[in-house]
Amino acid sequence: MAIAVCPTSVLTGFQKIWIVFVGPIFALLLFVVPTFAQTMPENASAKSYGDGWECNIGYRLSDEDCVAILIPENAYETNRSYGTGWECLHGFLNTDDKGCIAVVVPDGGFLDHTGERWRCRRGFMKTGETCKEIAVPKNGYLIDSTYGSAWKCDRGFEKLNDGCTAIAVPLNGYLNGSNYGRPWSCQRGFYEQDGLCIAVVIPEFAYFDDASYSEGWRCHRGYAASGTGCEEIIIPTNGHLDRSGSRWECNRNFQKSKGQCVLRN
Repeated sequence: MAIAVCPTSVLTGFQKIWIVFVGPIFALLLFVVPTFAQTMPENASAKSYGDGWECNIGYRLSDEDCVAILIPENAYETNRSYGTGWECLHGFLNTDDKGCIAVVVPDGGFLDHTGERWRCRRGFMKTGETCKEIAVPKNGYLIDSTYGSAWKCDRGFEKLNDGCTAIAVPLNGYLNGSNYGRPWSCQRGFYEQDGLCIAVVIPEFAYFDDASYSEGWRCHRGYAASGTGCEEIIIPTNGHLDRSGSRWECNRNFQKSKGQCVLRN
């Protein structure tokens, strides 16, 4: 490329200084720019931001060249500038970025939404790499459980080994639906004794009481339990029944002394 040069005799002092300092820089750029262009390999483009260049979509840097990405079988191109540049199809699994192998779904299983693993269908349980059918016993039903047994017994039956056995409910008893403890309770007016429901015998001057800590009955106010019956409470002079109604206490300014209420000294 030809460059016109003006005689130095016609140049001003400023123009001479410009040639001295700027001229070498311009000459250097004439060599640098082509050199930079030559270092960008084929199938590459200048970065949209910053300096330098990057490989085009579908290519990856290898040494100082941009080589085409090899899409393995059962994979598709991602059109991204990062990562492997490909991903496995649904139903296939990536093997260390080297290829895609089919996910093998056993009988009784199904491919989950990720497409990379499988799960067992309802009624089957995962055992190793297989799905084993759950054996539900007679009088039992399937449940959705992530641990423990995958079935329960129908109401009126209890689990015994691998089966469901009928619950023996005694006369005057009923199923209580409890998941622990005794599966049956006695009806009102009865209490449990040796696996049976025994009728509560209510003595005179008493009434039925179904509190768990009582004997099934409680004495009326003014009476106290004595053995299997209720005896009338004898209240001394200057005394009165306490809040419970089953004991007595002295009036104010009196105190107990030998079963009586005597005046305080």
